[in-house]
Amino acid sequence: MSTHATRRDFLRGASATGLFGLSGTSFLAQLPAVSAAEAKLDAAKVHFGAEIEPTVRLLEETPREQLLEKVAARIHGGLSYREVLAALLLAGVRNVQPRPSVGFKFHAVLVVNSAHLASLSSPAQDRWLPIFWALDEFKDSQQRDITEGDWTMAAVNEAAVPPAHQARKAFKTAMDRWDVAGADAAVAALARTAGANQVFELFAHYAARDFRSIGHKAIYVANSWRTLQCIGWQNAEPVLRSLAYALLNHHNEPNPADSDLAPDRPWRTNAALAETIRAEWTGGEVNSAATTDLLSGLRSGTPDDACAAVVQMLNQGIAPQSIYDALLVGAGELLIRQPGIVALHAVTSTNALRYLFSTSSRDKTRRMLLLQNAAFLTLFREAMHGRGKVGDTRIDQLQPAAVPGDSSALAQIFNDVSSDRGMAAEKVLGYLDADQPVKPLIDEARRLIFMKGKNAHDYKFSSAVLEDYYHVSPTWRNRFLASSVYNLRGSKDVDNVLVQRTRAALSS
Repeated sequence: MSTHATRRDFLRGASATGLFGLSGTSFLAQLPAVSAAEAKLDAAKVHFGAEIEPTVRLLEETPREQLLEKVAARIHGGLSYREVLAALLLAGVRNVQPRPSVGFKFHAVLVVNSAHLASLSSPAQDRWLPIFWALDEFKDSQQRDITEGDWTMAAVNEAAVPPAHQARKAFKTAMDRWDVAGADAAVAALARTAGANQVFELFAHYAARDFRSIGHKAIYVANSWRTLQCIGWQNAEPVLRSLAYALLNHHNEPNPADSDLAPDRPWRTNAALAETIRAEWTGGEVNSAATTDLLSGLRSGTPDDACAAVVQMLNQGIAPQSIYDALLVGAGELLIRQPGIVALHAVTSTNALRYLFSTSSRDKTRRMLLLQNAAFLTLFREAMHGRGKVGDTRIDQLQPAAVPGDSSALAQIFNDVSSDRGMAAEKVLGYLDADQPVKPLIDEARRLIFMKGKNAHDYKFSSAVLEDYYHVSPTWRNRFLASSVYNLRGSKDVDNVLVQRTRAALSS
């Protein structure tokens, strides 16, 4: 029998705290009485439902050095995985501001879905490790936010919230005008009255509007939506308010609605270009040669060049799958050429944009997401030049290296990840091209993130790339996964001290 549970089985078991053979006794029955002082709420800041507010406050108020142990004790008392996940996301959106950039300290929010995906894909004995790591990451980000001014999400201005029938128009007007106050009030109305899918489509439209914060805006749209699918729409309002606030970030710039700023130009150009795509564009032929051609164009072309090539391919009957093969593999190639912060975000933002593309049902939105993704990769490529030497490796010319035909192959690969990533990439390609099973390779890569991971990028990147392996066509997917070793963890890397602390807390 597989050691991996289905998502439904996992969440059912986690809700009953079956992960550790614990009692299903009511969580509330295990808690001490709440004093009047503890129950008092600050009317100036946003508050959550009565069921989740106490757990959020536990995360907010417990010192970092005590949090993992206190959460573990609550889990033993009946606190479910879903409640921990919900409290983690809500604590982040209430306490961590997505300014001056949708990144840095805000990774405590961005990484929640990545940790969740890692948990879902883990063997039972490791399932709490990503979430407990994310709990500690929240405390670090909370402290950094305090040093930057101690921002807290305010309560909604109820007097400004539009009626339900005007909410959608008010939201679009505010987003188009980059009006933070107007968007905040409108999104509260949408969360309370609109259907979840309708709200998703509105946010998906704006996810890739501009190339600020190196793709984090699209990442936040995708990751927040995915997390809400688990924790429930009743938690949507504060999350969506945070999301709108993040999407409207244009730090130290004039209002983009009244300006011609570089991060906004591809969107304006692509709005017209999208209209030239044939009506039947979602069909077509999967063509590896077309992928190679687009990959070549991404290496040197401008945003306009790349997007024009995409439109030409679609109008010639090439399937969107072949375009996304080029975008995903092209992002991996950037990582080979310059391992680091810019290229890894080319990978994670392409993961987010591909998810939004595959989830949206609105034709215009899907066209724009595809075109913007192509434009963004050329912008990532150019941004890398400001961070040092950029190599010239071509991922389609990567040569496979021979590896043993047994389990020792994985030991060799992940030893090389710590010392020679180029050799590790060649061995991954050799391993996969020899038809050795991919699952043990992916499982070991994920396990080493748990054991050795040090920051949010480890979780964001690994969850994205290990997921997207299955979204790349067979012709290209081995090369895509080979590129991932440039930002994975190796077996000789230093251990993460939180692992032993988490296991001790949960076993006590």
